[in-house]
Amino acid sequence: MNGVIEQNIPLWLTLPFVLMLLFIALGPLIFEEWWENNKNKLIVSLALGIPTSIILISRELGIELSHQLLFDYVPFIVLLGALFVITGGIHLSGDINTKPWINTSMLAVGGLLASFMGTTGAAMLLIRPLIKTNAKRKHNVHTILFFIAIVANAGGILTPLGDPPLFLLYLHGATFGWFFGLFNEWLFVLIALLSIFFVVDNHYFKKESKEIRTNLPRKRAPLRIKGSHNFIFLVGVVLSVAFINANYIPAIHHNHYIGFIREGIILLMAGLSIVTTKNKLRYTDNKFTWAPIIEVAFLFLGIFVTMVPALLILKTDASLFAINKPWQFYYATGGLSAFLDNAPTAISFFNLAEGMTAQFPGAILAANIPEKLLSAISMGAVFFGSMTYIGNGPNFMVKAIAVENNINMPSFLGYIFKFSLIVLLPVYVITQLIFM
Repeated sequence: MNGVIEQNIPLWLTLPFVLMLLFIALGPLIFEEWWENNKNKLIVSLALGIPTSIILISRELGIELSHQLLFDYVPFIVLLGALFVITGGIHLSGDINTKPWINTSMLAVGGLLASFMGTTGAAMLLIRPLIKTNAKRKHNVHTILFFIAIVANAGGILTPLGDPPLFLLYLHGATFGWFFGLFNEWLFVLIALLSIFFVVDNHYFKKESKEIRTNLPRKRAPLRIKGSHNFIFLVGVVLSVAFINANYIPAIHHNHYIGFIREGIILLMAGLSIVTTKNKLRYTDNKFTWAPIIEVAFLFLGIFVTMVPALLILKTDASLFAINKPWQFYYATGGLSAFLDNAPTAISFFNLAEGMTAQFPGAILAANIPEKLLSAISMGAVFFGSMTYIGNGPNFMVKAIAVENNINMPSFLGYIFKFSLIVLLPVYVITQLIFM
């Protein structure tokens, strides 16, 4: 393999990116207490990102670096932060009957909401009510596992708001409405997972002792939504992402900075949410903290900087990789998304596909790559993000909340061998066989 490509990018310059991803994957396992401190995450990001930046600038690649930070990282973190803040001002309370069909309905609602308020927003809105509903059940771990798969991942594939990798693909040219074209795949995966969950939940529900089942919640209090005005701000975010782009404002093609009007409005929506929502609702009822979004901001700063060399190599020397069919993109994107992080993985394979477009003469294009490849990358990133705890940001957040509520969640490997390999992977393989 040639070590230097047209931009004179040596392969060793991708090492900081590899180390960054290894820290994310292994940090919680090897040095958990040290890694929990967000300041240490920032130290790692800067320690790997600053030398990479200096080398890129010295090789006259400062423009690529600045573009990555300004037009990818900033919009990415602004959208994620705004959704996190706005949904943090919405509180769902009440007690409901915890029968299997109720749990299945809650997961279905979460799977639908995920595409329009983000997997992070939908997960944070519903995880505590779901835990409370099942608090007196002896068998409740499976409910959290399916929640991660459906609400924190698969449900978010219909819009670029749904999951971080889709938003990055949107920033790279995929239109807002294009993702609705994945409706059939979304519906199939959700129906399959919800059906499996109902069977499993019904099985465990019948196993519960008579005493425990007698004490299950029986509609002691109706469902109530507080902070519902925040849905107005969510609509504002949706409209900003949908309409403030180059398709509706052609001037953005000539001056990309005009696009920051979108980020300005999104930040305004988040600010209005903070100002108009009572602190008690946000910080006491919802137990809102800034730590999760700070963690994402620090980690992805390092990721977005160190991934620049890898992106350039993928884009300009695609022939080095023996991946040229949609199903190969699906599994390659999915495999790396499961063990690294689905957002940078999606962009890496998008750049690989961009460098291969000439190999698909006459193909229908979306975001300047063959549409079939964009579909494969999108599905691989979103669906396989649920294969491990580290595949997608909300996964660990949901796990942490479950542990706080004394739910005995499986270990990293336990999650893989007891759930994702035997439940999720077969569904995703069947999805590929049907739709690709």
